[in-house]
Amino acid sequence: MLAGAGLVPRSRLLGPNLVRLPEAAARRGEVALTFDDGPDPEATPRVLDCLDAAALKATFFVVGKRARRHPALVREIVRRGHAVENHSDRHSTAFGWYGFARTQREVAAAQAAITAAAGVAPVFFRAPFGVRNPLLDPVLARCGLRYVSWSRRGFDTIVRDPARVMARLVESLAAGDILLLHDGVATGASPRSGLPALEAIPALASRLQSIGLRSVTLRAACGGTDGQ
Repeated sequence: MLAGAGLVPRSRLLGPNLVRLPEAAARRGEVALTFDDGPDPEATPRVLDCLDAAALKATFFVVGKRARRHPALVREIVRRGHAVENHSDRHSTAFGWYGFARTQREVAAAQAAITAAAGVAPVFFRAPFGVRNPLLDPVLARCGLRYVSWSRRGFDTIVRDPARVMARLVESLAAGDILLLHDGVATGASPRSGLPALEAIPALASRLQSIGLRSVTLRAACGGTDGQ
């Protein structure tokens, strides 16, 4: 039963899981837009520009090895008022089946790399592909991290049509939702040829404005300061 629960990203059977923002954030009309799998030197700057143009704040779940490769880009995310959090060191498909020691190394290595690049330690963690196991929570406790999944996702790693990505994000969109998109080549498309998130962001911003909601970082929504 526990093994099966680890394959359900929004399950809470293996421990606390932030699926929605706290009630206080929902009452303030806040949602959290999040991006996984970066930073990517071609895609991430374009996503940042798009967020700036739309006046949205977001949270980037960063892969440790990519933070080591592109530390200036991690700093740029923070400089623009967004937050960077921990998305494991290598983003392995086997992450959910690691033993305790390997899980500890994977999370801690990413924590060190992202902290060095950003200048401040992540406080949230999202597992690669949303797959976790019962050994993860003790590791997160040691690293001072809180587990996060999402309320709704655009499936932009699979769906190539930005309109369909947008439709998945905004169907029954409500205050307190945590939205998931991706920046970088993990989407399966060349950043130059088009990333669905880039076209979805302006439409999402318009929809949020029309229903009186605003996108903030997870830290801001959960009682921290906006951005890092």
